[in-house]
Amino acid sequence: MARLAQTAGLTDVQREILSTVRDFVDKEIIPVATELEHRDEYPQEIVDGLKELGLFGLMIPEEYGGLGESLLTYALCVEEIARGWMSVSGIINTHFIVAYMLKQHGTQEQKDHFLPRMALGEVRGAFSMSEPALGSDVSAISSKAVKDGDEYVLNGQKMWLTNGGTSTLVAVLVRSDEGHPEGTAPHKSMTTFLVEKEPGFGEVRPGLTIPGKIDKMGYKGVDTTELIMDGLRIPADRVLGGTTGRGFYQMMDGVEVGRVNVAARGCGVAQRAFELGVSYAQQRHTFGKAIAQHQAIQFKLAEMATKVEAAHAMMVNAARKKDSGERNDLEAGMAKYLASEYCKEVVEDAFRIHGGYGFSKEYEIERLYREAPMLLIGEGTAEIQKMIIGRRLLEEYRLQG
Repeated sequence: MARLAQTAGLTDVQREILSTVRDFVDKEIIPVATELEHRDEYPQEIVDGLKELGLFGLMIPEEYGGLGESLLTYALCVEEIARGWMSVSGIINTHFIVAYMLKQHGTQEQKDHFLPRMALGEVRGAFSMSEPALGSDVSAISSKAVKDGDEYVLNGQKMWLTNGGTSTLVAVLVRSDEGHPEGTAPHKSMTTFLVEKEPGFGEVRPGLTIPGKIDKMGYKGVDTTELIMDGLRIPADRVLGGTTGRGFYQMMDGVEVGRVNVAARGCGVAQRAFELGVSYAQQRHTFGKAIAQHQAIQFKLAEMATKVEAAHAMMVNAARKKDSGERNDLEAGMAKYLASEYCKEVVEDAFRIHGGYGFSKEYEIERLYREAPMLLIGEGTAEIQKMIIGRRLLEEYRLQG
């Protein structure tokens, strides 16, 4: 199964990390994933294993106790983990978005305070932009922070918070009109607050409530919640970067990392679906021969494998672009769009290859079939990605004169 999704130009260290992660996925995740997913059970033993491997500190600089690896290394690890169970990759995704935002935009005090404990997995990150009424329209955020002495008072309701219950640090985007006169563009009057809390559900600190888990079609195991702020008091030194009005840009920088992550997840799920499909096609017999010998099935396998390869290549390109320090919103948008769409198609083809058995919960492909749709909407819908791609292309190809 190692022929697909190979990455050229990796260092010995990167190859060793990926080999270790793949072994962990094969031995510790795949054998238990479907059972845990059916019970919607948080994979605590798997998470503990990821901590021991040091994966919670993968992209955190060595000076803060992390491994100091690149986004590419992280994305390739996510691809492997999603191949085992996509929910596990979601557990580390939001953690790394927050760690990345702290590394790029935090004050020195904020980095010193949070990053060493995040590298160990002692502090677990989540981030929150969306609200019940706005979806992808971030400019319509209504949650608000009002200055009160040396503190800010936050009020509002946030939605679709991955790791809402298990996290202990949440990066929350709200409006903060203080210092920004009326008429200021919405994206210039937003601020990211670093909100520390206890893990669990209910009132996790005064003024902050995490209701129970949202019941989902797929993407189970990982806790997805709302976040309700009612008079939540946050010290001024917990404004990310120390200055209000920069939250939108900070979040969008983090979301670019998140989109590479979602692309990597799509690649991992698609690769697992191909593995299941090609294996089953060689075991199932009809009309006197394995269905893999029928031309119609060979065509499906050819198309599936090509999509796995194409999505992987675009994901790697987007990660390398971000690592280079260049703007990568175009590449991240393309990778996320293509990988999520191809993932859905590859999973469906594997489902079709399984025939009626694909509809049974005894077969792993049934779980993948419910998980793949989340990638179509996570970190921005396909339509949002196409808007980003279209606008960037017009910037690059603008007519002169």
